[in-house]
Amino acid sequence: MISTSNLSIQFGKRILFDEVNVTFKKGNCYGIIGANGAGKSTFLKVLSGEIQPNSGSVNIEPGNRLSILEQNQNAYDDYTVLDSTIMGNSPLYKIKKEMDFLYSKENFTDEDGIKVGELQNKYEEMDGWNADSEAASLLSQLGVEESLHYTKLSEIDLKLKVRVLLAQSLFGNPDILIMDEPTNNLDFETIKWLQHFLSNYENTVIVVSHDRYFLDSVCTHISDIDYGKISHYSGNYTFWYESSQLALKQRAQQNKKAEEKKKELEEFIARFSANVAKSKQATSRKKMIEKLNIEDIKPSSRRYPGIIFEIERSLGDQILNIESLNTSLINDFSTIINNGDKVIFYSKNPKIVDSFYNEILLMNESVKWGTTVSKSYIPENYDSFFEKNLSLVDWLRQWSKNDEEREEVYIRGFLGKMLFSGEEALKSCTVLSGGEKVRCMLSKMMMEKSNFLILNEPTNHLDLESITALNNSLINFKGNIFLTTQDFQFANSVGNRVIEIGTKGYIDKLMNFGEYLNDEKVKILREKIY
Repeated sequence: MISTSNLSIQFGKRILFDEVNVTFKKGNCYGIIGANGAGKSTFLKVLSGEIQPNSGSVNIEPGNRLSILEQNQNAYDDYTVLDSTIMGNSPLYKIKKEMDFLYSKENFTDEDGIKVGELQNKYEEMDGWNADSEAASLLSQLGVEESLHYTKLSEIDLKLKVRVLLAQSLFGNPDILIMDEPTNNLDFETIKWLQHFLSNYENTVIVVSHDRYFLDSVCTHISDIDYGKISHYSGNYTFWYESSQLALKQRAQQNKKAEEKKKELEEFIARFSANVAKSKQATSRKKMIEKLNIEDIKPSSRRYPGIIFEIERSLGDQILNIESLNTSLINDFSTIINNGDKVIFYSKNPKIVDSFYNEILLMNESVKWGTTVSKSYIPENYDSFFEKNLSLVDWLRQWSKNDEEREEVYIRGFLGKMLFSGEEALKSCTVLSGGEKVRCMLSKMMMEKSNFLILNEPTNHLDLESITALNNSLINFKGNIFLTTQDFQFANSVGNRVIEIGTKGYIDKLMNFGEYLNDEKVKILREKIY
């Protein structure tokens, strides 16, 4: 168990947390949510001891060991994969290194022998003799092959390094596990493994994630950061979101009687409880259904961007025909995209994704677009769009098509929908955060009114509110879509077709993403294309 007592954090004049008193109990998984800048990552750093609060304290139950998911991917470059994993249990690793040092001494004394004996007893109590095998097993489950276990982290691929650091945080069954964006740079299979692991984890888990499906899969509670306070709500993210929206709607219904509102809330809880009980994600450990109550349902103060993609021109029958597309990474790829296709484009190699999008956007003899198609693209790296020192109004004006659209009032309307209101619309585009840049790119896309949207990892840097709004908008979009995303819920709810390109071939299936990942025949095909 871990708790805070009157915890306050202030940066300059800005008060981030004001006398926060919260307790995180054993057996629960807490999803920390909050708007961009609310202090989610800062709070985790305070809990872990990396940042000291201005006042108040963090209290860890005596005897409890805390483990964090390392954010510095180069922190353990000088250590082997196996040692880096075991270092997740620092007391155990310290004893191991001390014993190794004593054994390596040329002049081994009687005192050294007594010391080694004491250390061995402690090591045995901590199950140290099985540490290597347990670490190796954990690494193998995460897809890190045994042949790499004695390789230095500096010598392995970034995606594998991320898995090693994940194994490090999980090693030794820590009493308190703190994780900031644990699904970043993980493939869907590894995320699924982590979901299963945490769903059955008996100790305390505190996690920050922008992946809604992940939060729904593992969380028993949502911890909402708002106005410098933290409030716990029973249930997963979907319950928090839907219940807060219902409460917000009820607050606007001034004429509705209190008894009617109470009945509506009770019916909502009953429906949600029944759905969770039937869900594959539900586990015997997590009986959050029993804990849901009306007191948990409160309106949220969150602001959701107004993302609406209108179409200037309807699509005809001819959309996109690709015949024998060849690049240095893509071999003889052919497909026909039909009206209404919302394609999840995926590859385990991100360079293939970039290569594909670059090729279809160029005038290429292998790529034939229909005459009615108008395209709008958000690349994974959009920094080049923000190099000129322009106000947001002037920045967005670059994509105006006529005099009316060039008017400041018209442009401010788009920016306002994306939460850039008042003076915010006049700040320089060169000082924007990652999330603000994405919202600007979405404003550009809305202004273009294209009928074919191409989005490469659009949820990167977005908060949960913006992801939810974008997700709903793409579901309702009347045109065609190419979408690449690591957000499972996003992909599964938007797409009706999946195209996956590997180094040795490709797969093209008319099904949603969840069906695609779980189809046994597809699994065999996926092994063959890499």
